[in-house]
Amino acid sequence: MENMIRLSAKINSFKYPDGTIALSDINLAIKKGEFAGILGANGSGKTTLLKLIDGLIKNFDGNAYLDSDNIAKLSPRQIYKKVGLVFQNPDEQLFAPTLFEDVAFGPLNMGFSAAEVKKRVSDALEQTELLGFEHKSNHNLSFGQKKRACIAGLLAMGHEILLLDEPTAGLDPMGEYKMMCLLTKLNKECGVTILMATHSVDLVPLFLDKLYILSKGSVTRSGTPEEVFTAPEDMADVKLRLPQIAELIWRLKHEDNLHFEKIPLTIGEARQEILKTMQNANCKM
Repeated sequence: MENMIRLSAKINSFKYPDGTIALSDINLAIKKGEFAGILGANGSGKTTLLKLIDGLIKNFDGNAYLDSDNIAKLSPRQIYKKVGLVFQNPDEQLFAPTLFEDVAFGPLNMGFSAAEVKKRVSDALEQTELLGFEHKSNHNLSFGQKKRACIAGLLAMGHEILLLDEPTAGLDPMGEYKMMCLLTKLNKECGVTILMATHSVDLVPLFLDKLYILSKGSVTRSGTPEEVFTAPEDMADVKLRLPQIAELIWRLKHEDNLHFEKIPLTIGEARQEILKTMQNANCKM
């Protein structure tokens, strides 16, 4: 069942009301337990694609499926039992006076008992490292805590699939790293399937299993980070760049004629490649 496709979309075209084509030639499939990303520059259509997959947009040419069911034919309740979307700006999603009330809102409306709601909220807050902040006003939470509170609200409802729109946007470097570690923990330890939209190329190789490059509303390539990140020119064509460490090694290889067997995407991989190159050079002396 690990190869089970939980989300899929084949979109021929979606137009904004003014006739502008926002999405076209989209073909993606997200497997159970996968941590996948939609990587694209601002304005590439990432948010629109997430909304379509979440069932918020229905008037498009094509089909999107949730566990083999056509999302366009599912009720919002049927969708939200399994899938939840976290907006880029958490202030658009949080509304209750306190953190507990906000996270409890979904389970309460699903008809769970008070005891079950309390347990679900407690579990979700523990998963998102917010336990102990139950009675704190949402207004007084930090920006990063607000983002985690939005995730907690979906986990409390039992969502098995999370769609996240730029979850690291607005966070400092440590906040970005902590958010990605949290998502990885939810994915690897709790089995949550994750699809996130991002333009942060340096974080992607460290955490994501699969990437879809979105440019001008179309998926231009997909695969593992190693398959997607090839050359600076390819990334520039879609208004992106290689991860910084990959950019450095690529230039050392192609512009300075240093021998590297592969283009590493992380510092750890780069260290191994550099040491290997140095050792080979010493052997030839």
